[in-house]
Amino acid sequence: MVFWIASVVGLAIAYLFGSTPTGYLAGKLLKGIDIREHGSKSTGATNVLRTLGKWPASVVLLVDMLKGVAAIVFARWFYPWLTTLPSVTPPTALDLQTLAPWAVCLAGLAVLLGHSRSIWLNFTGGKSAATGLGVLLAISWPAGLGAAAVFGVVLAIFRIVSLGSMLAALTAIVVICCMEQPLPYRLLVIAGSVYVIVRHRANVQRLLAGTEPRLGQSSLESKTESQI
Repeated sequence: MVFWIASVVGLAIAYLFGSTPTGYLAGKLLKGIDIREHGSKSTGATNVLRTLGKWPASVVLLVDMLKGVAAIVFARWFYPWLTTLPSVTPPTALDLQTLAPWAVCLAGLAVLLGHSRSIWLNFTGGKSAATGLGVLLAISWPAGLGAAAVFGVVLAIFRIVSLGSMLAALTAIVVICCMEQPLPYRLLVIAGSVYVIVRHRANVQRLLAGTEPRLGQSSLESKTESQI
């Protein structure tokens, strides 16, 4: 019983890593605004870029990625440490080698959920793309670099962040499934990537309508351009 309670506490800590409202704090500290009332209403780095500028967006992007890395690093340390405590006895059917990948999987999902549904922002937040990239880099840096490369190429060609994020998420699924990785890691990447894409559903609608803003372009400018 103690083992399962401690495990839930570990997942809550991973969730709280994700819940740190980086973009919201940047808006409050730099301009005294609630970034959820501006632009796309998201707290992610893209909306920070449009609302606050390049340097704040770069910092938010980096910190959001590090949140994902931190959750995975924490899970890899916490659960092995937990099993060494004399007062905590894991179920006999589970050994550490079996438990650890599943713990990492759940921690990765928890940090993604925390970023998009922050307890500090009434369960609102960003779209988890940057945090998802951090998770991916932490569990498999080649897969993370592959996804980041696709994002960079798509962004350079089309200058649409949401399109790059979704294609990077799809790339992550393909790459991780082609690699020798534990099943929990593959499930984490598949579930996390699908979650990121679902979080972009409004962007998909704008892409289909031709009104999705390009990098450096406001939503109003994009809408006007589509009507010309």
